Amino acid sequence: MELGEKLQQLRKQNNWTQEQLAEQLYISRTAVSKWESGKGYPSIDSLKNISALFKISIDDLLSGDELVQLATNENKENVENITGMIYGLLDLAAIAFIFLPFYGNPEGDYIRAVNLIDYKEVVGLKTIYYILLLSLFGIGAAELGLRFFEKTKSMGKVLRRLSVGMHILAILLFSMTRQPYLSTFLFILFLMKGFITLNNKKL
Repeated sequence: MELGEKLQQLRKQNNWTQEQLAEQLYISRTAVSKWESGKGYPSIDSLKNISALFKISIDDLLSGDELVQLATNENKENVENITGMIYGLLDLAAIAFIFLPFYGNPEGDYIRAVNLIDYKEVVGLKTIYYILLLSLFGIGAAELGLRFFEKTKSMGKVLRRLSVGMHILAILLFSMTRQPYLSTFLFILFLMKGFITLNNKKL
């Protein structure tokens, strides 16, 4: 008997609806419905709660194949979480580029390195710089914020794609407007994202 069938049987033995079981496990009714229909598996924590609630061992709940599948799913979720966290931290670093002296202000025959606040250039261009860097920072904050919410894998992927697109746009713009230091540091951060993504695909 598969997990879904066992869970349904245990629930009915206690005369509980899916909603009542969900309340006991502090999850949504949709999650219970997915488990019972075989469209998903509970997390390790949820399995422990089910085991304690029905006073049945996890080994009795799951078959060997289901244990392997659960471990695989759990590993993928952990990789997704770690990737999202690293992406978020790298994107948060964009805020530092507002305050670091990466921009060149011409002063007579010399060019003085200043931060973005003191940078004297066409106002529109400076505004675009702010928008790009603050957008990257905002995406990073959102990526880290998702770690506090349950089951946000699809949203995490959207944010990572947005992060990559914004990062490429920033590198191109800063390169075209002759900001070599900033372009270099952004490119290094971008390579780090690429390295993390490639490593995750091998797992």
